[in-house]
Amino acid sequence: MKKISILSLHLGYGGIEKCVVNLANSLCENYEVEIAVCYKLYEEPAFPIDKRVQIKYLNNDLKPNRKEFISALRNKKLLSTIKEGLYSIKVLNSRRKTMINYIINCKADVIISTRDLFNYWVGTFAKKNTLKIGWEHNHFHGNYKYATNIINSCKNLDYLVVVSKDLEKFYSKKLIKSNCMCVYIPNSISKLPNKCSNLFNKRFISVGRLSPEKGFLDLLIIYKKVLKTHRDWHLDIIGDGSEREKLEKYISNNNLSSNVTLHGFQKEDYINKMLHDSSIYLMTSYTESFGIVLIEAMSHGIPCIAFSSAEGAREIINSGYNGYLIKNRNFDAMVKKINDLCDKEDIRRILGKNARKSVKKYTSDVIKDEWITLIEESGIYE
Repeated sequence: MKKISILSLHLGYGGIEKCVVNLANSLCENYEVEIAVCYKLYEEPAFPIDKRVQIKYLNNDLKPNRKEFISALRNKKLLSTIKEGLYSIKVLNSRRKTMINYIINCKADVIISTRDLFNYWVGTFAKKNTLKIGWEHNHFHGNYKYATNIINSCKNLDYLVVVSKDLEKFYSKKLIKSNCMCVYIPNSISKLPNKCSNLFNKRFISVGRLSPEKGFLDLLIIYKKVLKTHRDWHLDIIGDGSEREKLEKYISNNNLSSNVTLHGFQKEDYINKMLHDSSIYLMTSYTESFGIVLIEAMSHGIPCIAFSSAEGAREIINSGYNGYLIKNRNFDAMVKKINDLCDKEDIRRILGKNARKSVKKYTSDVIKDEWITLIEESGIYE
């Protein structure tokens, strides 16, 4: 049986980490799969992993200390800053040493890298007969310095797998002079829920990291406008992050405490239950590489509304068919579409039914076949 090794920074909460686990769980039915992990953030991985998947932690006792270092620096604590700085150097050196050593000694037929830094190391140190794949989840969002780094990191790889057609078009042109071929394979969900939401409950839902680029403050501003005509609709936000305190302050200052619930980080079962009990999914992200949360919502038969600024939303939402895309981050236009869906249950049902149909192509069984085709038809290690 061929062996596949997936390189991951950690297996905590995060979109990339969830995709790593989903891929490992699906491929372990056909291959021996190992995940090489730099940092062990928690005793157990954040997402359920198939028992057949091997996990190898490379630095059991060392963890990133970015928050501690920044905190010491901001508070002008000289000794703490020096201490945290030295520890950070130790962590980064250990990460480099242990991952390179793993790659050099790796006997896998296929290595899948999930970070640009790993791409460089795989391209430099992996064995010649190993199939080398870079897996890029992020959209460069007009940051050509970032894009150039990705391009340079892939020059000694065999494939760069990207999660959107937009990225495939861009990177294919940039990599045309190298031996690395760009391939589009979208992210996946593990399976479709057995039952869809009945779309009766007057609840909006949004899931994601509470950080500036996700636009949750914009969501609250928009929701406040919606409340003028739909006081009985509740908003649930699942996730945590640096913007939580700012969101809590806005909720308090605008008397929204009884209308909005911040659920914090939650596990998959909890999120699925909340999705099942919701009727409209709202996304106000400024940028979104793929938008797996949209697929998860649609799998429950929930219509989605998002700004077109989120590149991943443009990939998934067919405006007027399974949801709505709002151009130019137009708040009033989004409020109007939300109000329309609140009032028209029949339209919600039509969009929700189409949403469910739309995501069947993103199930793990379908996406797994695309990965198997890539691996088996490459001919690198034959």
